[in-house]
Amino acid sequence: MFQKFYDLLIAGGAWLTILEGLWATVQISFFALVLGTLLGSGVCAMRRSKHKILKIPASIYIAVLRGSPVLMLLMLFYYVVFAKTDMDALVVAMITFGLNTAAYIAELMRSALDATDKGQVEAMRTLGFSGFAAFRYVTLPQAAEIAKPVYQSTIINLIQWTSVVGYVTITDLTRVINNISARTMQPLFMIIVGMIIYLGLSYLVTGIFALSDRVGKRKAGASR
Repeated sequence: MFQKFYDLLIAGGAWLTILEGLWATVQISFFALVLGTLLGSGVCAMRRSKHKILKIPASIYIAVLRGSPVLMLLMLFYYVVFAKTDMDALVVAMITFGLNTAAYIAELMRSALDATDKGQVEAMRTLGFSGFAAFRYVTLPQAAEIAKPVYQSTIINLIQWTSVVGYVTITDLTRVINNISARTMQPLFMIIVGMIIYLGLSYLVTGIFALSDRVGKRKAGASR
């Protein structure tokens, strides 16, 4: 097993190609997450607005983006929307996954905000705090805590979704694994390697959230 690992990945230099594919996957996932979080926050605000001119477009956006397969969206943007531009395929993928992720994050944020304790907000308002102060010190921390587990799952799902970017000529981790499998005639071994790497990325995300929880508890304990 170890000899095969060395022969296929180390001796032939395949590990360098895998790193390049992994870097593409990480870039797409990271920038799509940033875009999705920022845009999702705005869509969430529109979705919770009392004005129909804001609420209706946000609802349509969420329904369309959540209901459309991300691969279809990716192909639409790459082969149609940005077909006549010089935009790099990697950037197109970031935009596509960012827009798709924004729809999920918008609904995630809306659900979390609706689940917060409204009584505490009313109590702060009666004490003279502004609506923004009540949102900042009561609603937002509660919503963040409620949303955190689902947000973590959204990140992991995003990383897994990026495995389809090979359809638009991007040499990501999945495509690299597939290319090496075809060249070495060792599909089972390479698929296992790819699954281990994706699993590692998922556990990395889980570890970051676990660490943030631990740090948050320590700060809370120190402030008492």
